[in-house]
Amino acid sequence: MAELRAIVMRPDLERLGRYDPVRVRQRFLDAYAPENTSVIVVDGADVGLIAVRVEPDAVWIEHFYLDPGVQGRGLGSAVLAHLLADERPSVPFRLNVLQGSPARRLYERHGFVLESEDDVDVFMAAEPARV
Repeated sequence: MAELRAIVMRPDLERLGRYDPVRVRQRFLDAYAPENTSVIVVDGADVGLIAVRVEPDAVWIEHFYLDPGVQGRGLGSAVLAHLLADERPSVPFRLNVLQGSPARRLYERHGFVLESEDDVDVFMAAEPARV
């Protein structure tokens, strides 16, 4: 899982001048919570993961990585739509994405909007579905 994170994040981290092959893996391992993590499987192969942490004031999407070989086929959108429909919290969803990451467009298509940003990260939120 740490290796997948390194592969997926490398282009954006290199563009931002922040890629460190050890640190990118270690940051994942330091924060890894198996109870919050689901592996994404397609045709029997592990192709990604998503980690969701529920807090009193937000549902945090902490890690969402797909193998580059399956990106661009609607899988990320399907996983995100399923999560947003399934959770139905009374608090917003929150996440952060690296500046310039193409993943930002995916999140915007699913209702996430900019909350704040800095030189490295864009912080986004989506209001809970009204049911």
